[in-house]
Amino acid sequence: MGDAGEGLNIAHQAKKMDLEDMRTFRDRFQVPISDEAIANIPFYRPPEDSAEMRYLKERMQAQGPLPVRRGKSESLAVPALSAFDSQLQSTGDREISTTMAFVRILNTITRDATIGSRVVPIVADESRTFGMEGMFRQLGIYSSVGQLYHPQDAEQLMWYREDKHGQILQEGINEAGAISSWIAAGTSYSNHDLPMVPFYIFYSMFGFQRVGDLAWAAGDSRSRGFLLGGTSGRTTLNGEGLQHEDGHSQVFASFIPNCRSYDPTYGYEVAVIVQDGLRRMLTEQEDGYYYITLLNENYVHPAMPEGAADGILRGMYLLRDGGPSTGSGQAKKVQPRVQLLGCGAILREVLAAADLLANDWNVASDVWSVTSFNELARDGIQCTRENLFHPEAKPWVPYVTSALEGHDGPAIASTDYIRLFAESIRPYIGDRRYVTLGTDGYGRSDYRSKLRSFFEVDRYYVTLSALHALAQDGTIKPSVVSDAIKKYGIDPAKPNPVTV
Repeated sequence: MGDAGEGLNIAHQAKKMDLEDMRTFRDRFQVPISDEAIANIPFYRPPEDSAEMRYLKERMQAQGPLPVRRGKSESLAVPALSAFDSQLQSTGDREISTTMAFVRILNTITRDATIGSRVVPIVADESRTFGMEGMFRQLGIYSSVGQLYHPQDAEQLMWYREDKHGQILQEGINEAGAISSWIAAGTSYSNHDLPMVPFYIFYSMFGFQRVGDLAWAAGDSRSRGFLLGGTSGRTTLNGEGLQHEDGHSQVFASFIPNCRSYDPTYGYEVAVIVQDGLRRMLTEQEDGYYYITLLNENYVHPAMPEGAADGILRGMYLLRDGGPSTGSGQAKKVQPRVQLLGCGAILREVLAAADLLANDWNVASDVWSVTSFNELARDGIQCTRENLFHPEAKPWVPYVTSALEGHDGPAIASTDYIRLFAESIRPYIGDRRYVTLGTDGYGRSDYRSKLRSFFEVDRYYVTLSALHALAQDGTIKPSVVSDAIKKYGIDPAKPNPVTV
């Protein structure tokens, strides 16, 4: 800045005015501040009847009401968890994906008498990929001019129906435009005193990586709603290569302080998370939004275990108890035991590894479904902070620490994301050995089983890692690990996936 605040082209790095410049500025603009007071840089407000204030008020009145940002809006009742009962039950022999489970949940919400009309489904180009075409006839695709053409699929049951009163926003191949629409709906409670419920579903690789700055802006503007990352995980969308195979969006989501992120495996987990999100954002009016990753892999979904809801929301729960660790016979030798953690696409590989450990190596395994490593890590940070500020109070115990208490053995975590994802909870695991497996490296095109073997996160590598951890603890002999390498045909000379 030049004299009296005149702008100069070199002013970008000028952060303040010196005392003489402030005096010059004061004299030029006739600001009634004394030489004695000016050194303290006081605020000055002209009198209400001054020419300056009269001018400001006249201009403000001419422009209409001032914009208002509300922290609270109308509190809305949301469907109870029982409304999603079909997703809480087993699928029987039928195999479905978590994407299909989500679409069913969304259909239930759109039919709700209170919030159904507030729902804003948003898709960037991929409605049919995500199985949402059934909503075309029910809700319609919004168009300000209606449907001015005969759609190519008009003879199909679920044809592409545009309507002036449509509820779905079909944004085309425009992720930035879609998330901008999502932010507009997600901040409507504040800007327009009209709470909306936006659900934007996209290929997870095209979410935070492509529009990460807008995802950050969504948190900064206190957006409320759901982002759904479909076809998530680095090994789930075989045939698409590194363009689509996401192994890091959950880590990106952890960067945004008020984004709650989950990587569920089963339909009942998705239902619990969505219902609680609706309650927190619409009824309790909490700031923040949700990122939920969804899968395109079909498999049988079990019914929700009794009492699992709290753990699902907090980040992990015991999915399968490995049973007592005492063997039979005269020696009553204690059976080796491990804790296996998994989420999303890889949890089912972890369950298969538990079977291998039991049947091939007589090792018991407790299997944990970790719905959110990010929520577990944040809880651990909060507990650490509370203990720092209250050294004489009863210590806070991180949820993951208390959950694993009484469950012996090293912990092995395997996910479809880079190792950094599971590494976030290492400080809160306790004294036990902790091993993380992940999909560090570029994606590639092949069958899911081949990709999981390539990235070393499948059932055989989980089993091998568990045996190696037990050997390091001195529980079993190292030769057992060598036997497992031979038994499962693992090539020790294969290249590190990060390097190829």
